[in-house]
Amino acid sequence: MSLKNPIHHVSCHCGAVELRVHLKHGLSGAHRCDCSYCRRRGYIAGPVDLDQLELLRGAEALTLYQWNTMTAKHWFCRICGIHTHHQRRSNPNEYSVNMGAIAGLNPRDLGEIPWSDGVNHAADR
Repeated sequence: MSLKNPIHHVSCHCGAVELRVHLKHGLSGAHRCDCSYCRRRGYIAGPVDLDQLELLRGAEALTLYQWNTMTAKHWFCRICGIHTHHQRRSNPNEYSVNMGAIAGLNPRDLGEIPWSDGVNHAADR
């Protein structure tokens, strides 16, 4: 899989939810967050502009989870529980997709992943 290809398919485990995304920075834009939610999931995120995420299938299978400031919107499949994407609180004009749910990608191939400080997020001050 090319690190430069910006178009990818994302799906949950059971296949009920499928997205097509244009990753802003290709696979090299992957990052992790240490907020309480991302840390517990081991989530690797890839940024996507709002208009660059297309839901191909499964709107009825998506469930929304929000907490604290209610800014971030986390969607996951209500059938298999896999988190597919979220609208970011650090930039509500972007989504982040679950890099582990990208077709044909083993997250191990991404190498070293930079971390964001979600514990001390500016929106929480």
